[in-house]
Amino acid sequence: MRGLAWIWVSVSVSAMTIKPSALDRPGARLAALAVFLGAALALAWYHGGDSGPPEAAADDPVALCLAARAGDIDTMVAEGVIGQDRAALFKSRAEALCIAQEGGG
Repeated sequence: MRGLAWIWVSVSVSAMTIKPSALDRPGARLAALAVFLGAALALAWYHGGDSGPPEAAADDPVALCLAARAGDIDTMVAEGVIGQDRAALFKSRAEALCIAQEGGG
């Protein structure tokens, strides 16, 4: 038991005499912050145009088919033939139909 007490005392004394690392100084912290901000700005600049979904091409047959089907479904909603819940279901099925018909994917 006496040996364990000696180890504890030597560890606690040595822990109090350790000098702080150079990485714990304010200058090092500021340098790390500058590196982080630089990396964040570089990523923002590199991916600046990637902020939204890709635009569909004007001559994309799947997009043209889907636009036509969505227009038909919106007309049915406006006329009161179907509700919004059915419209969402029909639009998801129309997307699958257009991809199958036009060979997209």
